[in-house]
Amino acid sequence: MDSLSETVWDVVISGTGLAQSLLALALSRSGKKILHVDKNDFYGGLEAALSLQEAEVWVNTVNEAPRKSPFLNANISRSLESDESQAAKNDSALAFSRAYSLSLAPQVIYTRSTLLPTLVSSKVYRQLDFLAIGSWWLYEPDIAPCNDSSHPSTITPSQTLTGNLRKIPSGREDIVNDESIDLKSKHSLMKFLKIARNAEAQTQALEKHGNQPFPEYLSSEFGISSQLQSALLALALSPGSRKETLTSYALPRVIRHLTSIGVFGPGFGSVIPKWGGIAEISQVACRASAVGGAVYVLDRSVDAIFRPDIQIPSGSSVMDDTTTLRLHGGEEIRTHFVIGSQHDLPVSPDSTTTTAMSTVTRMISIVASPLQELFPAPSDGAPPPAGAVVVFPEGSLTSTADSPPVYLTIHTSDSGECPTGQCVVYASIWGSTDNAADLLNEALSKMLRSVHEDSLPAVLWSMRYTQEYPTEPNDSLAMASPQHGENVISLPMLDLDLAFNDGILERVKVAWQRVTGETDGFMQFDDREVGAYDDNDDADG
Repeated sequence: MDSLSETVWDVVISGTGLAQSLLALALSRSGKKILHVDKNDFYGGLEAALSLQEAEVWVNTVNEAPRKSPFLNANISRSLESDESQAAKNDSALAFSRAYSLSLAPQVIYTRSTLLPTLVSSKVYRQLDFLAIGSWWLYEPDIAPCNDSSHPSTITPSQTLTGNLRKIPSGREDIVNDESIDLKSKHSLMKFLKIARNAEAQTQALEKHGNQPFPEYLSSEFGISSQLQSALLALALSPGSRKETLTSYALPRVIRHLTSIGVFGPGFGSVIPKWGGIAEISQVACRASAVGGAVYVLDRSVDAIFRPDIQIPSGSSVMDDTTTLRLHGGEEIRTHFVIGSQHDLPVSPDSTTTTAMSTVTRMISIVASPLQELFPAPSDGAPPPAGAVVVFPEGSLTSTADSPPVYLTIHTSDSGECPTGQCVVYASIWGSTDNAADLLNEALSKMLRSVHEDSLPAVLWSMRYTQEYPTEPNDSLAMASPQHGENVISLPMLDLDLAFNDGILERVKVAWQRVTGETDGFMQFDDREVGAYDDNDDADG
């Protein structure tokens, strides 16, 4: 490959996170000269999927350079049963490193998301497999919680609190067939379900009750019990307390869940991409961009951005409209546009901006069991589920009544993220909770004790980390970076939500419009010639 500095690039994209990779895909048929770089030596950026060995390196990188990424306080723990040397003898041992593909961004994608038809119209859907999220479960403790201060890296027998997992009804049929719901409550839920099919009623409800806590709205308008309120809050994937979760936030999200069921078949309303979640979409998008001629260089960051009015070397007084970038290693290149996220673009030395941050603490665990009880047989015509969601509502952990909710997303080996006979559990808790790691560990322990297996499934491996995100991200669409000028465009990082936010696509579209000058045809492609992808299987440039 010629020196990168010998080309005047139309676009330099920094970072291979989802937003940047979708933009690269959108530009892949534009005929523009595109250079796509990433500071990491792997694809996916903040949404990467990692093998066990890559996870070890990633943890060390996070801890050696604090505050240089949104990640903090990363650590890994292993159980005694996880010795890889025993894998051939014992299905309960860790397999080789690349048998795992662990996602840093374990988001579900609702079937009504605009991302899915966009992947179809851009023709990359053929390189992707999507798997169904099946049942959603709510944890209900049997007895008053006790305070257990066990070390977060260990699940101990002292955590004796028992509880049950209650399947959350996701539609009319579920409600009718659920014998644990009394007739009065069924009537209340049916009344609520009518709103999901009535746009005018939704608008009126939001206008009248938008600023009211969602549980209060459910109680006053429908007479829904506290127990069933928790179930509906779980469907909203609300990270906050009952009082903090307003109707304006929760109602559209519950409706999204309910109206997504059945879009692509019975029994499910959300999906996960196989082989590593969101990161797999990024990888496929980058591959399509490489087929279109983009040049890919990993382990190369944009270290500096200079003013766009650099004088032409001939000495002419005419000013060039390109921006000069310095890449890691010292090479300088010129481009008409440079695009990346806040994490992937350098901060101007003159910048004094400070941003308030929200936090989420996550734990990824490999469990030596398929946890089959969480994946009951689907209804007729429904695909076998590869994912399940377990929600621990506010106050269901420890002796603290206001402990925040904890969400567990469980992926089977069908997801391609672990070997057969194991599963991957993604646990998340929001806020600056001092005992966040303890609560995640407690939730995992209680979930494993609730699946009623002959012996408690072993946790072979766990990785914990904290991630930050701007509390008030810039809502402007693909804004030019105020630090560097009009031709430096900032794309959003993937937020901390457990469900994909379609707003990402809108930001990518506006960036595409800025670069191309087009208004129509975003991600609308004809089929490439047969074999086009086969000749460019790796986007390594």
